[in-house]
Amino acid sequence: MLTGCWDRLEIEERAVVLAIAVDAATPSGLEEESEVTSVKNSFPEPAGIGYQITAQIAVPGRIPLGPSNEGGGGGSSPVWVLSACGHTLDDAISVMQQQLADKLFLGHLRVIIVSEKVARKGLEDLNDYLRRNTEVRRLAWLSVSKGRAEKLVRASPQLERVPGLYLLAMFDHAVEMGKYPEEFIGMFWSKSTSKGVEPILPLLNMNKEGSIEIAGLAYFIKDKMVGKTKQLEIGFYMAVTGKKQGGYTAFIPRHPGSNEMVMIRIMRRKTTTQVSMKNGKPQVRVHVSLEENIEENPNEKFRIDKEENLEELAKTSADMGVKGYNELIKNLQLAGSDIFGFGEQFRAKMPGYWNRNIRTDEKWTEVFRTLSVDIQCEVHIRRVGMKAS
Repeated sequence: MLTGCWDRLEIEERAVVLAIAVDAATPSGLEEESEVTSVKNSFPEPAGIGYQITAQIAVPGRIPLGPSNEGGGGGSSPVWVLSACGHTLDDAISVMQQQLADKLFLGHLRVIIVSEKVARKGLEDLNDYLRRNTEVRRLAWLSVSKGRAEKLVRASPQLERVPGLYLLAMFDHAVEMGKYPEEFIGMFWSKSTSKGVEPILPLLNMNKEGSIEIAGLAYFIKDKMVGKTKQLEIGFYMAVTGKKQGGYTAFIPRHPGSNEMVMIRIMRRKTTTQVSMKNGKPQVRVHVSLEENIEENPNEKFRIDKEENLEELAKTSADMGVKGYNELIKNLQLAGSDIFGFGEQFRAKMPGYWNRNIRTDEKWTEVFRTLSVDIQCEVHIRRVGMKAS
């Protein structure tokens, strides 16, 4: 019982990894791979695309612990970015470890970015490696990049000296502002093994100016990416799934067919979902209730102090919401990806139907493609600002 610290490892003897990018390896990268796990021409090579791992490793003594007079790009870099290639993820990590004096430590890994090419091939290898590693937190963020993931890890944002911490703050603030649901890597693993819901990941893109943005949702069937959405459709997904906090803004015409627009912001949502059977076929009814604010009224002729005007605007906003929800659901049904969790609703509320007719996730994917979904939307404009002529 008095074992003490026999297995202790001093913090300065660890290579602390803050962020990791996973890309498909190039043929030249695999050709130049160090002979760490195998000897070339002596061992059979595993089949697959191969991986390039790019890691942000914290440099001891350079991580800022408080306010600094230096800007985001000033001074010595607080991280060391290192790359390695391998036929598998563990192979690439082993090659990277051979280049370091200290032991790689993933206990502070908070951001993992995979390229779209790797995501469409499937994340089974990545998930297997990370889930087996006891150091990896289930609260880390897993995301998909439109291009190569390496460039996002090598980016130098001006608002934060540590790029990995900037990406972490971007995700956390997006959740706080209602721009993205709170879905960590643990949620991805849970949904990818569920029978009635498919996982999602944030889709990242780097602009020409070097800034990084959440460009939409990447949606999956199990661990394989099958499609992506637009940015505003993140709000549609959050509405259908009942995420309470709003945050997205949109232009709404005063009435259908009008060119006179009003900017509204969704503040809160409340969603109820009902599942039932009709003529022997499953159907879903979703009722979305939104509270909105008028953010901008560029047309002075539109009187926001008149109740009939606000009622007309609310009805137009509800109709546009229903149109957006239906379009998103249609695209997901074509792909067969039930990211809304309708299958879990049937599994929980109608277990008899599920056990007799569904049972497997493959069968639910087939049923979801033709599932009848009725969306209703109700909008309330609570506060409209102070200006009214």
